Amino acid sequence: MENISRLKESHLSPPCMVRNLPWKIMIMPRNNPNHDRQQKSLGFFLQCNGESESTSWSCSANAELKMISQKPGGDNFARKIQHLFFMKENDWGFSHFLSWQDLMDPEKGYVKDDSILLEVHVKADAPHGVCWDSKKHTGFVGLKNQGATCYMNSLLQTLYFTNQLRKAVYLMPTESDDSSKSVPLALQRVFYELQFSDKPVGTKKLTKSFGWETLDSFMQHDVQELCRVLLDNMESKMKGTCVEGTIPKLFEGKMLSYIKCKHVEYLSSRTEPFYDIQLNVKGRKTITDSFKDYITVESLEGDNKYDAGQHGMQEAAKGVIFLSFPPVLHLQLMRFQYDPLTDTNIKINDRFEFPEKLNLEKFLQDKEKTPANYVLHAVLVHSGDNHGGHYVVYINPKGDGKWCKFDDDVVSRCTRQEGIDANFGGHDDEISVKHCTNAYMLVYIRESFIGEVLQSVDESDIPDTLIERLLEEKRVEAQKRKERTEAHLYMNVQVATDDLFCGHQGSDLLDIEKANFRNFKVKKTATLMEFLEMLSENLKCPILQLRPWPFAQRTNHTYRPTVLDIDRDINKTIQELAEGEGPWTVWVETLTPESNKDRLPLFDKEGDVLLFLKRYDPRSGSISYCGHIYMPIVEPINSLIPLLCARGNFPQGTDLILYEEVKPNLVERIEDYHLPIEKGLEELMDGDIIIFQKEESEHDHYKLPTAKDYFRDLYYRVEVSFCDKNIPNDPGFTLELSQRMNYDQVANAVGHYLGVDPYLLQFFKTQGYRDGPGNPIRCTYEGTLKELLVYFKPRQPKKLYYQLLSIKINELENKRQFKCTWVSCKLKEEKELVLYPSKTGTVKDLLEDARPLVELQPDGTGKLRLMEVISYKVFSILREDVLLECVNAGATKTYRVEEVPLEEASIAQDEMLIPVAHYHKDVFATFGVPFMLKIKHGESFSSVKDRVQKKLEVPDKEFEKFKFAVIVMGRQTYIPEDKEYYVDLDDFSPHSIQGGMPARPWLGLDHVNKTPKRSRNYYLEKAIKIHN
Repeated sequence: MENISRLKESHLSPPCMVRNLPWKIMIMPRNNPNHDRQQKSLGFFLQCNGESESTSWSCSANAELKMISQKPGGDNFARKIQHLFFMKENDWGFSHFLSWQDLMDPEKGYVKDDSILLEVHVKADAPHGVCWDSKKHTGFVGLKNQGATCYMNSLLQTLYFTNQLRKAVYLMPTESDDSSKSVPLALQRVFYELQFSDKPVGTKKLTKSFGWETLDSFMQHDVQELCRVLLDNMESKMKGTCVEGTIPKLFEGKMLSYIKCKHVEYLSSRTEPFYDIQLNVKGRKTITDSFKDYITVESLEGDNKYDAGQHGMQEAAKGVIFLSFPPVLHLQLMRFQYDPLTDTNIKINDRFEFPEKLNLEKFLQDKEKTPANYVLHAVLVHSGDNHGGHYVVYINPKGDGKWCKFDDDVVSRCTRQEGIDANFGGHDDEISVKHCTNAYMLVYIRESFIGEVLQSVDESDIPDTLIERLLEEKRVEAQKRKERTEAHLYMNVQVATDDLFCGHQGSDLLDIEKANFRNFKVKKTATLMEFLEMLSENLKCPILQLRPWPFAQRTNHTYRPTVLDIDRDINKTIQELAEGEGPWTVWVETLTPESNKDRLPLFDKEGDVLLFLKRYDPRSGSISYCGHIYMPIVEPINSLIPLLCARGNFPQGTDLILYEEVKPNLVERIEDYHLPIEKGLEELMDGDIIIFQKEESEHDHYKLPTAKDYFRDLYYRVEVSFCDKNIPNDPGFTLELSQRMNYDQVANAVGHYLGVDPYLLQFFKTQGYRDGPGNPIRCTYEGTLKELLVYFKPRQPKKLYYQLLSIKINELENKRQFKCTWVSCKLKEEKELVLYPSKTGTVKDLLEDARPLVELQPDGTGKLRLMEVISYKVFSILREDVLLECVNAGATKTYRVEEVPLEEASIAQDEMLIPVAHYHKDVFATFGVPFMLKIKHGESFSSVKDRVQKKLEVPDKEFEKFKFAVIVMGRQTYIPEDKEYYVDLDDFSPHSIQGGMPARPWLGLDHVNKTPKRSRNYYLEKAIKIHN
C-alpha cells in the first residue's frame, strides 16, 4: 500500500482465489476515542466474497494477518482470526490492528518510501452455498442436511465407505418392496446416488422409510443409538437372503463378563456380543487409558459382597475381558454425560488422543488368528455444546492416509492433522482449534481385513434389476419435475359423459365437487379442433359422433351445459373458450350405438333447445336420469309425452305430471301442456331440466309424494359428522339429516346409528375458533339443526361432538359433573372419580354418590370426607352441609375423597388434626400426596415421626434424611433434631393476620422428591424407532 501517510479511507487489495472464492485485504485509518484525545490506528481486515449478492453462501476460515517489517532483521507483527464468513459478516479482522504511532515508528521498519507491506495467510474450509464441485475436487459427493440430521449424514458416509457392507446392501432383494416404506431400498438408493451422482444426495426418502414424523427429523439423537438401530434393522432384513450374517461378520466382537470369588472355587461368566464399545473420556488421556479402564477389575467386598449361592456372601473380583475384536471396530467416545449437579447432559471437551494405528492385543484374553492391529478409517466430529451443534466426519476412504472432510453437502480434501490431531479436543493456544470441536466416534478397520472390508465396488456388483428400478425412479421424478415447470402452459379440462349423470340424486345433473370427471391436460394454446381430436382418440369415437357442451354457472347458481358454436370456434384456443385458467368443465355428447346413424343430429342453436330429462319415483323416493333431447322451441309441450313415457318405462298414454327444475328448492309444475316449449318453460335455455312422474290419485301415503316435495327435502338435507369428544382426533361417523330436525329427531338418528338410548347421549357444539368440542347442547333445546350449524361456512364440513352417558341426559342437566380423586388409606392408590351430584346438593350428597365407587377398609370407620387440596397441600376438610355450588376446582385446586382413618374418628380436647405435606428445600416446591395427622398436646415429636414413617411406609435409611418443619405463611421453622421436642398445639393453631383470614400452619416433610419427573423437553428424549 503506497502513500500510507495520506491514507484517508478504506482500500482493498486485488482478489486472491482461495477455495473458489475471492479474498481481499482491506485496510483503513481508524480513530480510537481515548479519553480527551483521539488515538489513530490502522484497521486491518480480511474480506471474503465481498461483491456477491447471494445470501446463502458461507465459508469457515482461520487466517494470520501480518504487517511485514521492511527493515533487515526486523520483526513482523501478526494477529490471528477465526471466523465463519457469510453475507452479513463478509469481513473480519481488527479495527485497531496497530496504533498509527507504532506503524510509523522507524525502529520497527514497517514503512519504507511511504508504503507498507501487508500479508494474509488464509486456511479456508470448503464453502457452502456456492459452486463447489465436491466430485471434481475429491471424487466423492456429500449428503444434503434436511434438518438436525448431520449426525445421520456422518454415519451414512461412514457406512457407505465400509465397502463390504455397501456391497451387501446392494445385494438385498428389494424387488417387491414398497418404494416409500422399505428401509433397505432407501439405503440402496442413497448408496447408489453417493456412488454415481455428481451432486449432493438427499436423505428425505430414507428418513421417510424409517417412519419418522417431521419432528423426529429435527430431534437430535445420539449417533450410537441410530447406528445400533440401523444395523439391527438391516441385520433382521438380511435374514433369509444371500447376504445373511454380513452385519455380525463385520461389526460383532465378543467379550466375557465374569465374577470370580477370591476365597472359594466359584466363577460366574457370560459371553456377550458387542457392535460397538463405549469408552470413557473424562479423566483419560488416550484411547489406551480408556481400554485399560474398561477392563479394570472391580473388587466386591464389605457391604458389596457377591452372593455365591451355596457359598454364601463372598469377596469377589468382577470384570470384563475381550475374547475377539471385529473387522470393523466402532468406538463411541462418551463425550456426552449426565451431570447430577445440574440435572442435565453436558459435553466433555477434554483432550483425548487416539492414534492412526492402534494395537489391542493386550486387551484380549487369548490371541486371535491375526494380530489385533487396527487402522483409523473415520473420525466423527461434533462442534458445539450438548444442545445442537454441528457434525462432520473425516474419512480415510481407502485406508491409505489420504483424508477427506465430509461436511453435509460439501466434501473437501484435508490433511491428516485436520482429520486426527485437530479433533483430540481440549484447550489449545492455537486459535485454529476450537475448544468445543472434538471426536465422539471412531471407526477402526483391522489391518488383516482391510483388503476385504475396503474392496472395490463397481456397477457390476449391483443387480441389474436394482439399477433399472433406481433409474426408472429418476426418470419418473424428472418427468414430474418437467410437468411442474411446464404446468403454467397447460390447463385441466374436466370431461363429463352421460354415465356421470346416472344415479345422481341431487339438483342439476351432477355434483361438481364430487363428480369423477375424466381429466385431460390440454395445452392452453391448443385449438378446439385439436381438443376434439384428443377426445375422439380417448373416447374411441369419431369426431362427427361427439359434441362438447361447456358447463356454465347461471345467475340462479345452477350449473348447466351450454351450446358451443363448433363451426365458428373450431380454430379458437382452449384458453379463449374457457375464458380463464380453468379447469374447464365440458359435457361431451356422444352418439348412442343403438341410433344406427353415423353422426350426431344437427343442432339449430336458434330454433332448437337442449333439454335433460329426469324421472321421479315416489315409491322409492329416488330420481332416474332419462337422457336428453333436442326439441324445436315452437313444439307444444305435450309432444314430449310419448318420448317421456318411453324413457320412463311407462305404457304409452300414461298420465304424467311435468315439472321444471329451476334451481335448488325451486321446482315448478308445468300446468299447460298445449303451450309451445318456449312459453311453457320459464326463461327457456339450453340445459333446462324437465322432471316427470306418473300421475296417481293417491299420493299421500308416500313420504315424499311429488318431485317438488323431494327437492324441498333435498334442499334441507345436510351431512353432519359426529365425533366422540372423549377420543382425541376421532374421525367419527357421518349421517345425512334434515336441517329442519329438532333435538329429539337428531338424538334418535344418532342413537339409532350407535344402537344406544338417545337419552344416554349428550351433544356439544364445535368451537368456532378451533376444531374441538364447545358448549353442551341442552336436551330442552327448541331450535332446529340448521340453527346449530349456522356458524359453519357453506363448503365447510359440519360437525357436532357427542359423549355417551351413564345417566339420562334430562337427569344429568339437573346435576353437575364433579371430578375428584379417591386416595386409599395407604396414600398409594389414586383414581379419578367423575360424580354427578344434584346441582342443589351438599357435600354429604356428593360423598354418598362416591361411596359405591370406592373400596372401604373392612374394619375401617366407613365414614368419608372431602378435602380441598391446593398445590399438594391440604387446605381444608369441607363440612358435610356445605353447598356444592360453593365448591369449584381450579388450576391448582383439586378435591379428594378419602375414608376417615380409625385413629382420626374422634378428636379429644388436647388433640388436633394437622395438614402434612412434602417439599424439598423451598416450601413452595411441594409435591406428592399430602395427608392429615392427629397430634396430641405434650407428646414427644419422636412418636409423631414414628406415626408418619408408619403411614408413609418409608425405610429407616431413607427416613433418616427427612427433616421436619412447622410452616406458616411460607416461613419455615425446623424442629430441632439434636434435642427432644414436645408437641405444643399452639404452634399448629391458626395464626391471626392483620386484615386477613387466619393462616393455618402445616407440618412440612423436607426430603428429595423421588417421584419421576417429566422432562420439559420430553419430546427431545424419545427413543429412535425405525418403524418399517
